[in-house]
Amino acid sequence: MAKAKSASKKSASKKTAAKKTTGKKRSSRRKKVEAASRGLTPKEVGPDKVPAALESLAGAVESDGGKVLAKYRDPLGGSWQLMAALPLDRVEPTPFQRDLSDSHAKRMTSVIGELDRYLDPILTVRTEEGKYWTPNGLHRSTAMKNLGAKSIVALVVPEFDLVYKILALNTERAHNLKEKALEVVRMARALADLTPQPETDFSLEFEEPQFLTLGICYEQRSRFAGSAYGPVIKKVERFLDESLADALKTREAWATQLLAIDEVVAELVKGLKERGFDSPYLKNFVVARINPLRFGKAADVGEALEKMAAKAEKFDLGKIKESDVSRAG
Repeated sequence: MAKAKSASKKSASKKTAAKKTTGKKRSSRRKKVEAASRGLTPKEVGPDKVPAALESLAGAVESDGGKVLAKYRDPLGGSWQLMAALPLDRVEPTPFQRDLSDSHAKRMTSVIGELDRYLDPILTVRTEEGKYWTPNGLHRSTAMKNLGAKSIVALVVPEFDLVYKILALNTERAHNLKEKALEVVRMARALADLTPQPETDFSLEFEEPQFLTLGICYEQRSRFAGSAYGPVIKKVERFLDESLADALKTREAWATQLLAIDEVVAELVKGLKERGFDSPYLKNFVVARINPLRFGKAADVGEALEKMAAKAEKFDLGKIKESDVSRAG
């Protein structure tokens, strides 16, 4: 009888385990691509039957003082583009990208100078004024200018809107949050003057909606601690289904709310320091404590910020213990 019960229990446990196994969420692994199943062969990449638009671009490059080195198709997608040597004084960064890092430019100048070789072509598009904007070559072109170079080798792409894919294309130095946010909001302002399209149409270019709101904060306060507020804002952010111009106005109002909260948080941090608390995580600790999403919900960013502001005003410094801050750190 005991053996029967034991067998029954084992059978039941196996069924339960089977149910748990089948109920598991399957990991979404990317299917393995079959080798040599996509794109062009080397011969197809070559310059046979060059389209008129590319010939026109090649002529413009030559008239700008550049030299076309190759006309070819991208080996993956088949798009036409040029390899060209461009006059360095005609190359400029896109006006909305991140600021130059002096230390990074100095390192690149040193390395390229020691090698006495330039081996990494930048990406460019031609403007109507005959300038060549680069969305991913600010530091390399700066290094070449520092070395006194006359020209630079570049890929010249006919599709101008590629300059708005700046976050995906910029691989020479990883962005921090401030740089990403400022690039995205600058890009949004530039696009808002060109198109009535809604913000939702630019999810690829902007990557995450929080960058737009945080970017406006950084514009107004360079030392804004975006990393402290980012995790809160990210949970309620979404791209807005309204024109870029209108969306920016909405986000400017949110940024004003957030900066006001930051001022209160700064006073709270100051109060904690006066009480003897000494931790590099004090601001993050306070923001975490006034996070309205810890034990509740918010419909959108505006509602979340209102709740956060109310919590900040009610924050009681007298209830905070050293152990609370230590655990947060």
